[in-house]
Amino acid sequence: MGTPASIRSAEPVSQADADAWHEVVTASMAEDLPDVPPPPRAQAHARLTRPRLGTRLLTWFAYQDDGRGHSRAVGAATLCLFDREGQEHLAEMELYVRPDARRRGTGTELLSAVVAAAVSAGRRSLIAEVPACTAAELFCVRRGFRHALTLHHLLLSLSEVHRGWLDELTSVERPGYRVAEWNGAVPDALADAFADAKSVMNDMPTGDLDHGTVAWDAERVRAMAAVVAGRGDTLLTVAAVHGDGTGDGAAEIAGFTEVVIPGGTAARAQQYDTAVCSTSNAVRSSAAPYHSTP
Repeated sequence: MGTPASIRSAEPVSQADADAWHEVVTASMAEDLPDVPPPPRAQAHARLTRPRLGTRLLTWFAYQDDGRGHSRAVGAATLCLFDREGQEHLAEMELYVRPDARRRGTGTELLSAVVAAAVSAGRRSLIAEVPACTAAELFCVRRGFRHALTLHHLLLSLSEVHRGWLDELTSVERPGYRVAEWNGAVPDALADAFADAKSVMNDMPTGDLDHGTVAWDAERVRAMAAVVAGRGDTLLTVAAVHGDGTGDGAAEIAGFTEVVIPGGTAARAQQYDTAVCSTSNAVRSSAAPYHSTP
């Protein structure tokens, strides 16, 4: 069994803590998700100290003595507490254990710390995302979690996209609509319309998750962009806009998509929110984000 791990909370999170977290996550993902790149080391501290908009993040580590008077982190867990109106009941967790330190009770001890903190904060739902048909899924099921939603993470190889087809697709005129694109915060002229479009994400399929709703306004969409920038990520947005905002016709966003480039330079970008809206509300559809919205 080995020496039991010692569970410690990290508050505040130091750079050394961030380095330990990155090492644990990298080792864990190499075993469980070998085709998915780990988060960049340079972003580890920002990831642990700059949580998503309207949330708080708590962090724990499991340390094990190496028998020579030194200890190393063999596990790590975070608890994201949602404080924004409509989601105060909700919490999400991430938990990682090094492959060579598993089946020793480390994950169970970390989970106990996470659950205790979630209960103390008055949360009624704790969400964890795990790869299907893995030891991680079995770990959660054995500890009382139930399956609520299946997410499919799809990878588009941009090097294989036919450039001519893409140029043809994007150059076609759509009468009554124009394309707007921006890096970072939404332009002031589109802020209110973009907030309305973001609200459509409340309609996305959530399975059996009690995910609540989020009220978006211009201030919130700007704050979201600031959170992404604060982590060192690049947020790119493209929107289909109906109307020019002059005269009696206010500009409306008929649809949008967001892409985030981790660290601003990562080779693999992440799809965030994508939604198609209807001004008549006759048809409203939304696509779940590839990765959680900040």
